[in-house]
Amino acid sequence: MTDACLTFKDLTLGYNSHPAVHHLSGAVKTGSLTAVVGANGSGKSTLMKGIVGVLKPMAGTCTITPGKRIAYLPQQSELDRSFPARVIDLVSLGLWPKRGLLGRYRSEDREAIRHALKAVGLEGFEKRAIDTLSGGQLQRALFARVLLQDADVILLDEPFNAVDAKTVGDLIDLIKHWQGEKRTVMVVAHDLELVRAHFPRTLLLARRPVAWGETLQTLHPQNLAKARRFDEAWHDDAPWCEPDHGHSHAHSHVHDEHHHHEHGEIHDRPDHESGPRAA
Repeated sequence: MTDACLTFKDLTLGYNSHPAVHHLSGAVKTGSLTAVVGANGSGKSTLMKGIVGVLKPMAGTCTITPGKRIAYLPQQSELDRSFPARVIDLVSLGLWPKRGLLGRYRSEDREAIRHALKAVGLEGFEKRAIDTLSGGQLQRALFARVLLQDADVILLDEPFNAVDAKTVGDLIDLIKHWQGEKRTVMVVAHDLELVRAHFPRTLLLARRPVAWGETLQTLHPQNLAKARRFDEAWHDDAPWCEPDHGHSHAHSHVHDEHHHHEHGEIHDRPDHESGPRAA
């Protein structure tokens, strides 16, 4: 794909020699809007961290087109809300690629911050402490920070969790605006109806890729059933695996598929990741 922004070649990612995303190959087209879905622990957050470079590949490669700037918004649970910071302090962190963490802000920077807060519906919140914000308000502030980063590639990990319906709608509008500006956006999401309604492309993970392409085809019931079967077949202490070279599921760490894990099901509703390796 000549217009690819991100390219994966047999990419495997994990923690402490324990793979969490296995043998992912494919490309993300520049200017595309892609949802990443799957059960708890299926590798979604792990993939985001691998793209941004927080995790190094255990095998394979993740290649970013040279010159592309990335903005990464992790889950809210990774943010320390007890830190004594104001909304303006949080949002202004989006300027560090331009100014550095110790750089002095200019008048145009202050105007950019004001514009970003207005764009997410937080005008006048500059001096509010972040520990006084609701979940929806905090997510709006984090989106304002992403706005300031002015990135080519935007990675959002569960941006719709613990926010109200009005905020979800506003954030969806902003995401579509980014896509309209030809930015590449990847979003980890749980609500499959939301994905069907607003995301043209979807990657379905079950620690390995199950389907990737046009959303309605990817989320076909057969693919969702296959994702459930794959998820149920993984041991929590799975060892290293070899590339399957296209085989259906010929890894060394598959056990009897009759042994089910109910928590691995994919539902058409929001859910939450759990456990230290949840992805």
